[in-house]
Amino acid sequence: MTDALLLTFVFLVAGVISVPIASRLGLGSVLGYLLAGIIISPLLGLFDVDIVSIQHFAELGVVLMLFLVGLELNPKKLWALKSKLLGLGGGQIVLTALLIMAAGMLLEQEWRTSLAIGLVLALSSTAIVIQTLTEKGLMKSDGGQSSFAVLLAQDIVVIPMLAFIPLLATPELIEALNHASNTSTTGDHADTVSLVAGLEAWQTAFVTIGAIAIVILSGRFLVTPIFRYIAVAQLRELFIAAALMFVIGTTLLMSLVGLSPALGTFLAGVVLANSPYRHELESDIAPFKGLLLGLFFMTVGAGINFSLLFSHFPSILGLTVGLIMIKATTLFLLGRLFSIRGSNKWLFALGLAQAGEFGFVLLSFTVSNAVISQEVADILLLVVALSMLLTPMLFILYDRVIAPRYAADKTSGTHDELPDDNKIIIAGSGRMGSTIDNLLRLAGYHSTVIDFSVKRLRALQSFGVKNYFGDATRPDLLEAAGINEASLFIITIDDAEQATKLVKYVREHYPNLHVIARAFDNNHVYDLWASGCRDIIRENYDSSLRMGRSAFEALGISHNKAEQMINIFNQHDKVSMVEVADAHQIGVPAHENKVFVARLRKYLEEKNPQLQKAMQDIQAQPDD
Repeated sequence: MTDALLLTFVFLVAGVISVPIASRLGLGSVLGYLLAGIIISPLLGLFDVDIVSIQHFAELGVVLMLFLVGLELNPKKLWALKSKLLGLGGGQIVLTALLIMAAGMLLEQEWRTSLAIGLVLALSSTAIVIQTLTEKGLMKSDGGQSSFAVLLAQDIVVIPMLAFIPLLATPELIEALNHASNTSTTGDHADTVSLVAGLEAWQTAFVTIGAIAIVILSGRFLVTPIFRYIAVAQLRELFIAAALMFVIGTTLLMSLVGLSPALGTFLAGVVLANSPYRHELESDIAPFKGLLLGLFFMTVGAGINFSLLFSHFPSILGLTVGLIMIKATTLFLLGRLFSIRGSNKWLFALGLAQAGEFGFVLLSFTVSNAVISQEVADILLLVVALSMLLTPMLFILYDRVIAPRYAADKTSGTHDELPDDNKIIIAGSGRMGSTIDNLLRLAGYHSTVIDFSVKRLRALQSFGVKNYFGDATRPDLLEAAGINEASLFIITIDDAEQATKLVKYVREHYPNLHVIARAFDNNHVYDLWASGCRDIIRENYDSSLRMGRSAFEALGISHNKAEQMINIFNQHDKVSMVEVADAHQIGVPAHENKVFVARLRKYLEEKNPQLQKAMQDIQAQPDD
């Protein structure tokens, strides 16, 4: 217990100190975590810590990240990426693998070994690239979307790689492996339990397809009822537990059938992309994803074999630079071929130029299957780690040298127009919220509606109204819903105190966001005004004016005169509210605030006679 706590404390301290410093220097969080791992590596060596085991656990962060990415994509958007998946992704993998294979053969490696090396190094780092693109707000750019398509294609191709690589085994390494009785025949990557071990090819295919079907059907028909059942308790920790249960369960199932866990959870995320619980899932899982990814990056830094690195530094550095140049050149040419323009083709080429985290798994796999020798694999592990370590530098090169040159280029697409569904957020889907949402949709606008009431959610779903489950007062959920990109935020929640707090938070953190807030009464209007909102709608005010107009007409006043009288009163009321607003004190009832009462009485004594005369003059006018 003490050892585990000490190890946890060391990692936390390293991250808390290094990452803010790296971010302040403009290096990004990824490089901060990598440097933190390098700094604490001597201490971990002193404690005899198994870095590889920790890294396998931390890879869950990559799995969670791809699940969150899947939540952002519905099947329609995924289908739209098919040309990039096949063309860009497939082309990058094939061309890069062949070029690296040729380079390996020039370095006197056997052709089968060279091909295996090419396949391993063709993969890029999903964790680093997506994390960095998201941090820099480049995920929606043309270069970001193209990078994502290639990374997704790479995750998919890992599956056939695992089946193909053992076919490249060389007789010499097979013989050496058989004589090395102390070497594990399964490799570090293997799982102790497998549902496909010992099965024939057709049986393995059947089990694999069945596992994928279970993920899709569970996400489609089982997860939503489970979340609905848990949401009734209104305990956030249960919802977090259920979300992690689903993701980890999917990861386990994919591992048991020999598939990529990252790919499986990505598929699960896509299935749930249209779920009303999407934003709640995203906000609950995001902190775990961030912590585990940080741990993963630190293990990469800590796992560098410095004695081997220093003894072969020129050759390892040369191989790393050569790898980056081969991949960047291939990606740049493919980017031009697929019409990625301006700075985006550089973002695409430089961002994916490193080797990926799957390289650690695949290199161990190649050694255990007599495809690559342990000596070569040790050097390649350093190349993979060093290329990942240099990736933040490539993004800095893009940010500070390349992107500014294309700042005026209208074709660069770095700031593509955001989808309409990220423009408007409505907090609360009750009587007012659902009506506003319907009104906006009829006018061609698409809003994201968030509500915490399970009963209301089910009622609206029965009428075909789409909204999302969650507490709209939570900052993390607002971020998940896209408040950073929103242009309009409408607050219609039923709790006056929570609405006021929400207005204050939004005005402090998103001062340029236009906020429209629902007020329950005049006192709430003043609370919202004091919190910074200037577009306030009293929920019963308009209906009261309409009833007043009907009362005038029932008393024999013509419709036109009644309309004029209501308009005069409305203007008077708006001016009076603003005149006394700065005397209001939040938390103090209006009738107990002496300054407020005195100012309002003085204003009404001055203005009411004028209002009365104006109404009498309208009534005295001859009817049309």
